[in-house]
Amino acid sequence: MQTDPVKVGTQWLMRGGVRPTRQRVALASLLVGDGRDRHVTAESLYADVQDHGEQVSLATVYNTLRAFCDAGLMQEITVDGSKSYFDTNTHDHPHFFWEDDRTLVDAPSDQLRIVALPEVPQGAEVSKVDVVIRLRRK
Repeated sequence: MQTDPVKVGTQWLMRGGVRPTRQRVALASLLVGDGRDRHVTAESLYADVQDHGEQVSLATVYNTLRAFCDAGLMQEITVDGSKSYFDTNTHDHPHFFWEDDRTLVDAPSDQLRIVALPEVPQGAEVSKVDVVIRLRRK
């Protein structure tokens, strides 16, 4: 049985409390319509949506990805302090970043061991620990 990507995308938006406009549904369908987690940049999602014949501006893609993150539907991973990747898997997990082709993929969580973190400054608390393991091909 084949799943309808538009239906899956619309349900995903509604779970996050995001109003399902035409453009949001188009983006959500590309992100989660096949049921698999994805890592995208705003630029790669923009190219994907253009390939599917949708009329969505790059600014709208950026704004929509931020709205999806704010709603808890995605998480943003920043690499090199400037390049943002957006992940539909919102559970805490590490990533591999392939430097050669600048792609981000999930790394196996069960193999990661963090035994201690540095003491945080007074008046602060750890909100999240991002683990990005940089790789290059030999």
